[in-house]
Amino acid sequence: MYYPFSWLRIAGTLFVYLALFALVGLVLDKFALTMCLGILALLFYHYWQLFRLNHWLWHSKKMSPPAVKGVWERIYEGIYFLQRRNRNKRKELGALVNRFREGAEALPDAAVVIDKVGAIIWCNRLARIELGFKWPGDAGQRLNNLIRHPKFNSYFHARDFTLPIEVPSPVNPNKILEYRIMPYGEEHLLLIVRDVTRLSQLEAMRKDFVANVSHELRTPLTVISGYLELMTGVDTTDPMVSKAVTEMEAQSKRMKNLVEDLLVLSRIEASAERIYERVVNMPEVLRQIETEAQTLNKEKGHTIRFHIEPDLRVYGIETELRSACSNLIFNAIHYTPANGAIDVYWKRVHNGVKFSVVDNGCGIEQAHISRLTERFYRVDKGRSRSTGGSGLGLSIVKHVLSHHNSKLEIKSKLGQGSEFSFRLAEEIIAENNKS
Repeated sequence: MYYPFSWLRIAGTLFVYLALFALVGLVLDKFALTMCLGILALLFYHYWQLFRLNHWLWHSKKMSPPAVKGVWERIYEGIYFLQRRNRNKRKELGALVNRFREGAEALPDAAVVIDKVGAIIWCNRLARIELGFKWPGDAGQRLNNLIRHPKFNSYFHARDFTLPIEVPSPVNPNKILEYRIMPYGEEHLLLIVRDVTRLSQLEAMRKDFVANVSHELRTPLTVISGYLELMTGVDTTDPMVSKAVTEMEAQSKRMKNLVEDLLVLSRIEASAERIYERVVNMPEVLRQIETEAQTLNKEKGHTIRFHIEPDLRVYGIETELRSACSNLIFNAIHYTPANGAIDVYWKRVHNGVKFSVVDNGCGIEQAHISRLTERFYRVDKGRSRSTGGSGLGLSIVKHVLSHHNSKLEIKSKLGQGSEFSFRLAEEIIAENNKS
């Protein structure tokens, strides 16, 4: 136990010890010799205690200190106290590490802890199974030396871990693994690996199914449309037959639009074309869409104004951007009540370029806005079908914008109209347009 005034006792003991030798020296008239002998005895005692302390710290197997009195008793007690405290801390730390490892082993994903240069510090059992790591043999190995896929190496060296990537397993090429890296501690990274093979297979099956069904529907639909065109020219006095033919024509046209939109969506989802390889002349594309929009607008009687910044070109895929812009413009024409006003903008803004379609239609309730880009989602099912819409237009827009690293922004108020817009980053603007 620590005593705050123990130094006074130590000083007093030393004073009494030296005073006794001084008194003996005065009595024997050998003061200097007696004091030297006293100091030498004191030095010998302390060196002997230092020897015992060294032996206890480095060679003794006993935790309890040797029995001693005086100042050395306080020193031994202090060291013994620190040893017990450190031992307790080591136990707590060991228990904490064991709990961390048990929790990491219980994870349904592979987990690997690496340092800032990519050297492996620790991995759980699933990492050894899914990635083929050996533990502790691979401790200190560079992660990119064990996972050699070019896509993973590019991802790791880029140091942009915002989004995960999907790469085949280094152990089983038939497995697709999702790799996600996140900061861990001060200078460490945590790699989480998840088996997404089934999800990838289901997604591929869905895309293939939609593409194949859409393609196969085109032939019978073309035959049906052809016969309906022949029946249209036949003179009949039966009003029921005439109504049936008219209705079948309308529904076959709607189905044709649906098939075409499904095919477009499938092509966009399967597209591997890179957006920085071609320059798109957006003002020219929008002028062509304007011509089509004015033709579509004849029955509605809207006032459509295009505000296009000339020569503002961007990198991208022309067919996809044309599809996204035309869908937004044609939707405004279809769903804005007759004699409305529609403004289309293509202009440079801060840190990029913006396309927007603004109308003064009925507006959309906030509850529907977050779901508008879902496939076949309709705010008003009856009105949507009457316009001939497929329910895929905004889903196509969403996929196109995702391919161009953008997203659809929707602002709407009931009774005041809506604004559908998207922004393309500064880096996507063609070089000759940059100031």
